[in-house]
Amino acid sequence: TVSNLQQVIQKRGARVTHGELPAVTGNAPQLAQLLQNLIGNSIKYCEAQPTVEVTASADGEGMWRFAVKDNGIGISQEHHREIFEPFKRLHGRGKYEGTGLGLATCKKIVERHGGTISVESQPGRGSTFRFTLVASEANL
Repeated sequence: TVSNLQQVIQKRGARVTHGELPAVTGNAPQLAQLLQNLIGNSIKYCEAQPTVEVTASADGEGMWRFAVKDNGIGISQEHHREIFEPFKRLHGRGKYEGTGLGLATCKKIVERHGGTISVESQPGRGSTFRFTLVASEANL
């Protein structure tokens, strides 16, 4: 996933880190798209040098809780739900490129895999996107 973003990572001087990530049950290309969209957005919506951290922890009930945390521009509380709707853009096309489908796609992928997705964020303080996925049999 990070390899697909290598060009933008280098161009922006982004730092993307992750701990050990578990195996999960699901469609590998879709799950790669999920992480690519979240990491890509973290880099795109950052005015400083982007820093992105991906972590995962077991919840003890057969699910893994993932977090993609960044130092980006942040999102007002009032927009936390609507950003996952198709074609919802908080910024005009002039400032940030995109179709407004990235987070809607993430939501569909996560829900298709039996999980949930949410965001914790404040303007100027970055964002943390949290999602859950079913653990693979090997990780139970």
